[in-house]
Amino acid sequence: MRRYEIAVAGCGPAGLSAALMLARDGHRVTLFERFDVPRPIGSGLMIQPTGLAVLRTMGLAEPVLAAGARIERLIGEARPSGRTVLDVRYSALGPKAGAGLGIHRAALFSILHEAVLAGAIPIETGRTIVAAEPGSDGRRRLRFADGTGAGPFDLVVDALGSNTPLAPKTGAALAYGALWASLDWPDGAGFDPAALAQRYVRASVMVGVLPIGRPPGAEGAQAAFFWSIRLDRLEAWRRAGLEAWKAEVLTLWPETGALLDQIAGPDQLTPARYHHRTVAAPAQPGLIHLGDAWHSASPQLGQGANMALMDAFALAKGLRETDAVADGLERAVSARRRHVRLYQAMTALFTPVYQSDSRVLPLLRDRVVGPASRLWPATVIQAAMVSGLVGSPLKPLGLDPG
Repeated sequence: MRRYEIAVAGCGPAGLSAALMLARDGHRVTLFERFDVPRPIGSGLMIQPTGLAVLRTMGLAEPVLAAGARIERLIGEARPSGRTVLDVRYSALGPKAGAGLGIHRAALFSILHEAVLAGAIPIETGRTIVAAEPGSDGRRRLRFADGTGAGPFDLVVDALGSNTPLAPKTGAALAYGALWASLDWPDGAGFDPAALAQRYVRASVMVGVLPIGRPPGAEGAQAAFFWSIRLDRLEAWRRAGLEAWKAEVLTLWPETGALLDQIAGPDQLTPARYHHRTVAAPAQPGLIHLGDAWHSASPQLGQGANMALMDAFALAKGLRETDAVADGLERAVSARRRHVRLYQAMTALFTPVYQSDSRVLPLLRDRVVGPASRLWPATVIQAAMVSGLVGSPLKPLGLDPG
């Protein structure tokens, strides 16, 4: 296996995991980050058996599991009817199915970042990348917003997210986003500490509670609390005031009072914006896009970080098994393309059922799909979708979910 000079752009899960695996394979890796101090953005996420399989190969599964909360079930109820319209249990996949893991982004970031630092992988901060320019020799140079540059590199790994300047603009911003907050776990409020719970009014209103374990610096267990919102209504939400919003949430789900009491101002709620986009050619000479830089979507199926981890593993594996950058990139994309296409299509199909202005789709969800989904084989299909195992994505990577 040849060793390469590699630049990794971005310190999210895709960038940190790619840098770590590539450096361990002997490549000379440098991370570039636009913030002066690398940090995570957002609240909670779910690690699925797919992502955990990658973390296990990196020797990081144990600290990740210790930092998060085991999720055995996803439950969703429609209001005001009280119908259960989502009931997904990982156990439907059998005794070796495993489970999901609710975790704060800061906890996952901290574990990956500490591993990168322990590996003495250099990180250049305060570097806003605007281009990865190809040279006549097939290598690339990074160009930064301040006019300086770096390189050349045999490979640039783009892990800059859905707004990356290194990929063509494609797809579209989604109308609905969410407001997120990380709050102390409300003991005694009736929430299941092993379940992601949600409440819906049609598809235009959604509130959820996800156990996320103990983030760095927290004194105890926490929950990620989220509220779906059309982003063009965000200013109207602010103008209406926090108390009016709290009253609406309490009417929908009285048990959330123990969480709402912890929110003293709107700044505790962080807006998240989502895009649905897929770069048609994720690899070009000396450049590959990973994670959201390749494919981004609504978080309905909770696969973002898991897809990024698998992308990074595929890249390291592709370079390990070939003798040229171009061949390694081709192998990496080939191992991931089918799964990416499948989940992008599934997310596009299901997002309007839970986040849209449609009245027909949630009616079908509540009256037809919801009841039917609690019957076999729908129980198995749903569990496979949520766990990320639909399409057997680990097989091309040579990984085992157990």
